[in-house]
Amino acid sequence: MIYSWGHSRRFNDYSSYIKRTFEERVQKVSVDAGFSCPNRDGSKGRGGCTFCNNSTFNPSYCGDGNSITQQIDTGINFFSPKYKTQHYLAYFQAYSNTYESIEILQKRYAEALDHPKVIGLVLGTRPDCISDELLAYLSELNQNHHITIEYGIESTLDSTLDRINRGHHFEEGVDAIKKSARAGLKVGAHLILGLPGETEEDILNHSRKMSELPLDYLKLHQLQLVRGSVMGEEYLRNPSQMKLYDVDEYIDLVVNFLELLNPEIVMERFISQSPKELLIAPKWGLKNFEFVAKVEKRLKERDSWQGKKYGC
Repeated sequence: MIYSWGHSRRFNDYSSYIKRTFEERVQKVSVDAGFSCPNRDGSKGRGGCTFCNNSTFNPSYCGDGNSITQQIDTGINFFSPKYKTQHYLAYFQAYSNTYESIEILQKRYAEALDHPKVIGLVLGTRPDCISDELLAYLSELNQNHHITIEYGIESTLDSTLDRINRGHHFEEGVDAIKKSARAGLKVGAHLILGLPGETEEDILNHSRKMSELPLDYLKLHQLQLVRGSVMGEEYLRNPSQMKLYDVDEYIDLVVNFLELLNPEIVMERFISQSPKELLIAPKWGLKNFEFVAKVEKRLKERDSWQGKKYGC
């Protein structure tokens, strides 16, 4: 069976999307451009989101005072032995990568785009860190480059966002996604499944709500408790206060989520993998591709696919 996204996989997967979009292999290479976050510097709050330790986001080649160009070169050297001819998207990943003056943002984005192997940017940020001026500039860049903006939404429930010290509400995410889509940008979003206090029905409602938005991509991550985060330390003091999914439970949750999701949305990830030295729980011992295989197996067992119950 060929599904609405044009192939026989049971969900609209990112790797197939990349192959459809580009004539050659394209790989993200992570960049730490030294930005901060309004939830850390005091403009919205201090201490950051309670789940957050940004050390879990960056590959080892980021940081150490290296310039953006040096980080891209190091990342390319990491990937190039396996993929000789590919081009790259510079992935501004850690913290909020639209949270600076327009002049500084332009300078740092330009450095990445000046690299001969870089054909576009992926900008990870928060929905309260975007302006009309920046969207206009990114729209101009998008005429000759592939520009994606990726918003950390995390939850569609304001009560959860308050509980995790997020510093914004869901409606700000809705507004940012719609504005970015109107500017002609590719738009991604990120959700964490299993945040404290959320039921399975709450999580499935996330799927319904995200399906209503002009999203191109969606990343799902399981709740991970990591050292250096407020939530991780709370768990160490009292593990019984948090519900953590085991692998089989989470697979079923993802399949249920996919069934309700708009089939036009490209699924970029289902899980994240924090460094072993930082991860407290859950410890599944699965790599991303291994988890994807389990999801596909479960979809086949249930004769299901992304969007089977879309609109329900």
